[in-house]
Amino acid sequence: MAITNDTEIKIADDIFWIGGDDRTAAVFEGAFPIPEGVSYNSYLISDEKTCLLDTCDASIAAKFWKNFRHAIDGRSLDYFVINHMEPDHGAGIIQILDSYPEVTVVGNSKTFDMLYNFYGIVPKNKLEVKEGDTLCLGKHTLRFIFAVMVHWPEVMFSYDETDKILFSADAFGTFKTLSGALYADETDFDKEYLNEARRYYSNIVGKYGSKVQAVFGKLAGTPIDMICPLHGPIWRTDLGYILGKYDTWSRYEPEENGVVIAYASMYGNTAAVADRLAMLLKDRGVENITVYDVTRTHPSYVVSDAFRFSNIVLAAPTYNNSLHPTMVAVLDDMEVMAVQNRKFSIIGNGSWAPQSPRIMEDRLLGMKDMEKVGEPFIIKSSMKPEQMPELEKLADEIAASL
Repeated sequence: MAITNDTEIKIADDIFWIGGDDRTAAVFEGAFPIPEGVSYNSYLISDEKTCLLDTCDASIAAKFWKNFRHAIDGRSLDYFVINHMEPDHGAGIIQILDSYPEVTVVGNSKTFDMLYNFYGIVPKNKLEVKEGDTLCLGKHTLRFIFAVMVHWPEVMFSYDETDKILFSADAFGTFKTLSGALYADETDFDKEYLNEARRYYSNIVGKYGSKVQAVFGKLAGTPIDMICPLHGPIWRTDLGYILGKYDTWSRYEPEENGVVIAYASMYGNTAAVADRLAMLLKDRGVENITVYDVTRTHPSYVVSDAFRFSNIVLAAPTYNNSLHPTMVAVLDDMEVMAVQNRKFSIIGNGSWAPQSPRIMEDRLLGMKDMEKVGEPFIIKSSMKPEQMPELEKLADEIAASL
């Protein structure tokens, strides 16, 4: 079903999507570039009792409020479930509580702590739920599944036992606006969303793989016909696709064999080696290769492809007897997001004291289950013709490791 205007969309007999797209923000969480924007999803169940599940970001507050008022159609709001307290889903909280002061706010103990910390709010009526508790709305019964640290400590999922819908908070979401298509099956997801879904997961949830696996354990045997995340399209078909991606990513297994080459270069010499290596790998039949200039590319893209591919190559010059700062930023993010279980190779440069290869190697070996492929390839200022056999040897070793 295409989104044709700013209004609600019925996703089940009495369940409505009431979200919207934000194409104005340049960054997400003040950190990650979102050149294609992001969507914010909220949901309303209009049963014997009405129930709102989360609100929105301030950027789409007017859209949200219009859609919500249209969907609730003059009825009172009985329950307000907060699955995730992050402010990009909480900008409508104050307006909801001001407009419906008798509403019962549903959350867990951490939810209510955060509600006070962010907004100074203690709801007049609240229902504090625990793992597995249920809430009957009439025809629909919601069961609450705690998803601690996916990706905040208060996160929970709401599972509609009647229509088998999982309201999954930030899980199974993606960067990028909906752009008219509410459902994943209305898009070529691999082409239009997969890279941004992976970048979203690896940089927002990535370090919490064990917590994602814990949630999978809780969901085992639960029939799910639809997944409704707080960002990105709704899943109503081929749910195994997105569940499988999350399972692979959260186990820190490579999604596919391939190589991400990330380089920093001051005057083009390190870049030239990185490009030459990419060509040599292509000559050896390596099909999946991405190359990033990290002086121009945000680290989140490198982290995303580090989750995607089996092999990582980092190339950088020495800078002030240390490592070029843009590569430091990449390694910092790789560590924070728990990149692990990968094979890596190093290209270093230093005109008089090449320190960068040692620093990169030490930091990568400090990550979990990392395997070095080949010896660091080191140039002094620029690559010399007599070094070509050594670079070809590294290419042979990387290709063989795939």
